[in-house]
Amino acid sequence: MTEKTEVKIPLSGIGIRHKARASIALIGNPNTGKSTLFNRLTGLRQTTGNFPGVTVEKHQGTVELGHSAFNLIDLPGIYSLDGTSTDERIAVDVTLGRVPGTERPSGLLVVIDATHIYQGLYLLEQLLELQLPTVVALTMIDAATANGISIDTGKLQESLGGIPVYPVNSIGGHGLDDLKDGLEKIKEVSPPPVPASWPEFSETAQQLSQQLGEDWQRIDVIQALLQTHPDYAGKLSRQLGTEPVNNLRSRLFGDEPPAAVEARRRYQWVKGVIDAVQVHAPLYSKLGARLVRWTNRPWPATLLFFTVLLLVFQAVFTWATPLMDAIDSASSGLGRLIVEQLGDNAFSSFLADGVIAGVGSVIIFLPQILILFLFIIILEDTGYLARTSFLMDRVMRTVGLSGQSVIPMLSSFACAVPSIMATRVIPDRRDRIATILAAPFMTCSARLPIYALLIAAFVPNQSVGWMNLQGLVLFALYLLGIVGGLGTALLLKTSALRGPKPHFMLALPEFRKPNLQTVAIKLWDRARVFLKRAGTVIFFVAILVWLLAYFPRMESEQPLSMTTVEQSASANLELARSAAQMEQSWLGRMGRTIEPVFKPLGWDWRVSSAVIAGFPAREVVVAVMGTIYAVGSEADDQRLSEKLRAATWPDGRLIFTLPMVLGLLVFYAWCLQCAATLATIRRETNTWRWPLFAWCYMTAIGYGGALVIYQVGSLL
Repeated sequence: MTEKTEVKIPLSGIGIRHKARASIALIGNPNTGKSTLFNRLTGLRQTTGNFPGVTVEKHQGTVELGHSAFNLIDLPGIYSLDGTSTDERIAVDVTLGRVPGTERPSGLLVVIDATHIYQGLYLLEQLLELQLPTVVALTMIDAATANGISIDTGKLQESLGGIPVYPVNSIGGHGLDDLKDGLEKIKEVSPPPVPASWPEFSETAQQLSQQLGEDWQRIDVIQALLQTHPDYAGKLSRQLGTEPVNNLRSRLFGDEPPAAVEARRRYQWVKGVIDAVQVHAPLYSKLGARLVRWTNRPWPATLLFFTVLLLVFQAVFTWATPLMDAIDSASSGLGRLIVEQLGDNAFSSFLADGVIAGVGSVIIFLPQILILFLFIIILEDTGYLARTSFLMDRVMRTVGLSGQSVIPMLSSFACAVPSIMATRVIPDRRDRIATILAAPFMTCSARLPIYALLIAAFVPNQSVGWMNLQGLVLFALYLLGIVGGLGTALLLKTSALRGPKPHFMLALPEFRKPNLQTVAIKLWDRARVFLKRAGTVIFFVAILVWLLAYFPRMESEQPLSMTTVEQSASANLELARSAAQMEQSWLGRMGRTIEPVFKPLGWDWRVSSAVIAGFPAREVVVAVMGTIYAVGSEADDQRLSEKLRAATWPDGRLIFTLPMVLGLLVFYAWCLQCAATLATIRRETNTWRWPLFAWCYMTAIGYGGALVIYQVGSLL
């Protein structure tokens, strides 16, 4: 007998001894509430990483039940075991134990959407071939009831040969206790019976797997016979002989494609089960059903989509103001306190102007970023984002893409890195690369601090009807990013990535209430990632910029030039000396060197320095501007805005004119300034050709757009 090992797993802060934890795979169709159920079961006891050797994210958590615990792996959604996209293939391979370094799950928790039960039962029928202990969670019960659908779970369990079925409401938590009890007893669950849809095929696969030996799993034989896995199909022919295998396939499938025969057989069984267990009851909410049907129409759907986006951007500016003011006051007050306590010296300047002013000038925008993330998470949790894939499919086809590209591109409004990784759901490589190169145009959260600074400084805070003018300008910048992304996709799909138009099929998910726990966990994860970047990349760049701006020191006796005094927004001699120190520092000298390149855009050496410093990560641009324009301890957001408005050329002309600011905004809307995005493009495309093309292309059109706007605007 194998010796049992024991490990200690902390439970509620107390060390309790458990047997070595089993691993259970959480598997189901897309948009069935898997992630919500995963968060309800694991809470904060979850980690995110990558599966070994691939870039697909691995979500794993610990489920603690009484005196036992197990690992729960949340797999990407699939419709069958014949997936074609990267995410689908990794989900299937993990379930089948084919991913090196990842143990094959010892049990399955299959999630089935009660409103689309036929799709879930088809996948379940395939999973029964694995002969693993299986538990079924029937989600979206409330949505099914609202649609007039009633499911007899007792009959369903009987139709599945005794596999436990637990109806749950992931949002409200109803049925979770029963599901946990079932999971705790999953080791006692007998292997599922041979699928009833096609007994002859299942028995043939079982006999062949026993005949071929330990190297063959039952599912390997099935995929070899169905020719859904070319490697196993070829291996089977080599081991048994081509003619015997062809005769076997002829007996099972006749002259039809094996996949077509499998689909017909399994869906015949699914239909019989549904007829036995599903009852259509009177609708509880006819008005709600009519409203949903109305929002599925092209014009109402498009109007609703842009209305939602407009409301999100209005909220980003209006709701975040009080919190931003509080962070602003705390940051500037702490900087002044440090200077008062330590005196005016290099160390106090390092803390006040480098650390606090640098990092604080970025953290001040955290409320706006979190509000944006909050809306995206809620839209995702309600099922609206998935519906936009279908609703916007017609628009995407005009640029050569399909609705599969919508969610990755919408995700870019938060961050381009996960959105580029989300393109793995797109099977066609050409469509995937086109989406990858279009995604960085979407306005990510890193651009938001720059937009917020420039809009707050140069756009009046006034109302236009019931809307705010600053919010409208922000909305226009988001639209500009969308236009740039779609235009790039169209250009690529009609040239280098020309190919047939993609096919797209999606089961529309039902609208559902967002789960507060899931929303809170996802929001905290986004905030943690942003703060980590603020504490690492932004902190490092802010310190580097402070060093470049602080050294070499100007001699205190050195007289000030008349030009420097005239440039100063104040008659205060100390501020004039600070401006002169900045101009002759290493940062100032670098800015002077590259100024001719950007002078046609209306940028002086200070703006050029900030833009160049922001190429590795555009989040640091505001921090750099705070260091360049506000070397004193009062480097708060309002003070920085005032200095930008007062900045002048040596001849007294304002630098930040309307054409220059508009050009600068266009530059940031279209330019690619993110090393993490470039690295992700390299990893996802497995070549440096596409990230280098993306950087050169986006920088060129960003520069060109800013050039045209400034030159034409200045003439007008």
